[in-house]
Parts: sequence; C-alpha cells; structure tokens
Amino acid sequence: MRKIGSYMVFFGLFAIVLNFIDRVPTLLMWIYSWGDTTAWIIKIGLIVVGALLFFMGGKTEDIETEKPSGEDTTTP
Repeated sequence: MRKIGSYMVFFGLFAIVLNFIDRVPTLLMWIYSWGDTTAWIIKIGLIVVGALLFFMGGKTEDIETEKPSGEDTTTP
C-alpha cells in the first residue's frame, strides 16, 4: 500500500507542476475534459488519497520485513 500511495502522490504533484508549464501528462489528459475545477479536485484527491495510503501502510510493511527475534543470524 505504501508504494501505491507514493506513486499516487508523485503523479498528483507531477501533474500540478507540469500544468504550470503547460505540459500535461498524456495519462492525465482525460481529467481536463470536465474543466479546470474538476481537474484540480482530481489532482488534489490523488495527493490526499496517496498520502493516506502511504501513512496507513507504513507500519505494517515495517513489521513484516523485520526478522523474528528468536532466529539466530550468526554463522558458526
């Protein structure tokens, strides 16, 4: 979930920055067919939902990657 959230935040910020220099990504061109206000809502929504996924998925992934405390990692 954390990886998906970070991608969503990246694409939302990327779309906002590129909009200011008049370069809209082809992947997000469809959001402008409904107008500028709706496009802004979608871009900000990408950032907010992505940030929520990033922060909510943070703790579970860290716990899963840790080694069990009873496991011996030294070699004889």
